[in-house]
Amino acid sequence: MYRYFIKIPWWLRKLYPAYVWKMPATEKTVYLTFDDGPHPTITPWVLQELKKYDAKATFFCIGKNVVSHPEVYQQILSEGHATANHSFNHLNGWKTRNDAYVKDVEAASDVIKSKLFRPPYGRVRKAQARELTNAMKPSKLKVVMWDVLSGDFDRAIKPEKCLKNVLSNTEPGSIIVFHDSDKAYENLLFSLPDVLKQLSAKGFSFRKIE
Repeated sequence: MYRYFIKIPWWLRKLYPAYVWKMPATEKTVYLTFDDGPHPTITPWVLQELKKYDAKATFFCIGKNVVSHPEVYQQILSEGHATANHSFNHLNGWKTRNDAYVKDVEAASDVIKSKLFRPPYGRVRKAQARELTNAMKPSKLKVVMWDVLSGDFDRAIKPEKCLKNVLSNTEPGSIIVFHDSDKAYENLLFSLPDVLKQLSAKGFSFRKIE
């Protein structure tokens, strides 16, 4: 497993100022995001948990999964959540030619109507991001990263650690990453209900990224 930051450091945000790392902290609001879905069983479970707290979230979907599970994708939208582009085939930008990467993201945009894009693994070259913005005008694609990484995808950590990662690092305006995927499910199953419960008890509300 590659090393990763749980809390994104200030200097990394400075290196890529055009990307969205956090939302304005004017209110006690946080932004839950879910990558890699839609999944036929995990995503509906996530939606059920969110509904208990009237929480809205943003789902960064993989195009091929949208094609495979269109009914789940529509359920996300019908319940008032936002969907966003997470590429079609979950390509790593650092390991993919620029032209192939751009085509893959464009293919996802055919089934995911959003100007928001999160690169898989958080790995995208500046040239790729620039080409995407130019290629997909007038939509003005916006790269959305995150402020807090739950680590739910990491099978080397215990579910309790995943929960602590979120609760210890969340602040107003935080963009938090979970995954509605098989790999993350054990950690997600344990941590998401408590994240919703404990942050709600502290007065936080949950919004989607507009």
